[in-house]
Amino acid sequence: MARLFEEYQKTIGPELAKKYGITNVMAVPKIEKVVLNMGVGRATQDKTILDTAVDTMGRVAGQKPVITKAKTSIAGFRLREGNEIGCKVTLRGMKMYEFLDRLINLVLPRIRDFRGVNPNSFDGNGNYTLGLSEQVVFPEIEADKITHTLGMDITIVTTTRNDDQARELLRAFGMPYRKPGSQRAG
Repeated sequence: MARLFEEYQKTIGPELAKKYGITNVMAVPKIEKVVLNMGVGRATQDKTILDTAVDTMGRVAGQKPVITKAKTSIAGFRLREGNEIGCKVTLRGMKMYEFLDRLINLVLPRIRDFRGVNPNSFDGNGNYTLGLSEQVVFPEIEADKITHTLGMDITIVTTTRNDDQARELLRAFGMPYRKPGSQRAG
């Protein structure tokens, strides 16, 4: 069983319920899913970049990514509807908790000049998104075999519709928020 899941069951969930006065166990904020997304616009010119992105995402997430395609054509970007332009993975259950554990305890501290993640990157509905500029910070990726540096977006979807409750939930999991006054993260 994932370490963060056990911690949520034993301490984090009950503490949040007590703090917000929630009596219904099903109403306690929890993490629903984690979505990893990698947009690779250069893939329209070079197919190997998309193959690298799919391989990288598969190693990081532990499951096979889905290739995303362009929904509309944009002439300025040389993009046609149906072009393969990225990949994504949706993690749920134990894989989600294991990924979050690695993200918070291994990956984020490995980022150069890391001062914390932005505590204001919530969307107004309790979902948190952070972007990584390099995939090399993941321990599964071998830096010397990387030919293309690719970034990714990580979205943490929670069951609450309140940003403050979601922020407190992620803080309880150990999300290293930036201290007020720090300029940048990563």
